Amino acid sequence: MLLNKPLGQKAYGHIPHLPGSRIGPGDHHCHEGQNRIATEKVRDKHDIVIVQEKLDGSCCAVAKINGKILALGRSGYLAQSSKFEQHQLFAAWVRDNWGRFDYLLNEGERAVGEWLAQAHGTRYTISADPWGDPFVVFDIMLGHERKSVGEVTRRADEANFLPVPRIIHVGDAFSVEAMLEKLEPSGHGAIDPVEGAVWRIERKGKVDFLCKWVRPDKIDGCYLPEVSSQPAVWNWHPDKCREKISA
Repeated sequence: MLLNKPLGQKAYGHIPHLPGSRIGPGDHHCHEGQNRIATEKVRDKHDIVIVQEKLDGSCCAVAKINGKILALGRSGYLAQSSKFEQHQLFAAWVRDNWGRFDYLLNEGERAVGEWLAQAHGTRYTISADPWGDPFVVFDIMLGHERKSVGEVTRRADEANFLPVPRIIHVGDAFSVEAMLEKLEPSGHGAIDPVEGAVWRIERKGKVDFLCKWVRPDKIDGCYLPEVSSQPAVWNWHPDKCREKISA
């Protein structure tokens, strides 16, 4: 298969970390000023801080390019070109749900979200039926521009209720300590401790910047076979759905 990036770029980049967050290879911390705005004091009345539950799966995207609905991995390549079963399943799931994304997206846009079918470092309980949604949309983007949380939520609801991340807080600056008091229980059926949270700072209706906090004791990919040397752990799998229906 000829490999190319239909968007001509990565589907998604990296969100900088707040102080005290566990960082991995290639990660970086946010600017000190951004930390103050997100967690201590907003600049003025135009800043709105939105904190959402952070999900732990494979970052993937669905793009509308020349009228076609394409499933992409985070790096921007077609999901169906991946060697991993979880991405093959994502490509198949997008094909089955293409009408929802055709309704959701305008030409050139992409919906970015967390594909939760396979457990990475967190296990989830996901509805085990053919209409269960193991993909949680956290961004709708055009180029590098993000749509507001309100617009993403509205459009996802209109696209036959595509799930979006649970909102923990909306308003003024919100400290990590305050977030931790409200982080559990998960709004997405996490069996293990919730990984962390994402801060989205919007200003005058536009997304200004993002930052995140991840539990310091979190072990990346502890359920992945290449890390655990154990069989894959599936939160959702079409074969398991069929087994439940036929039982």
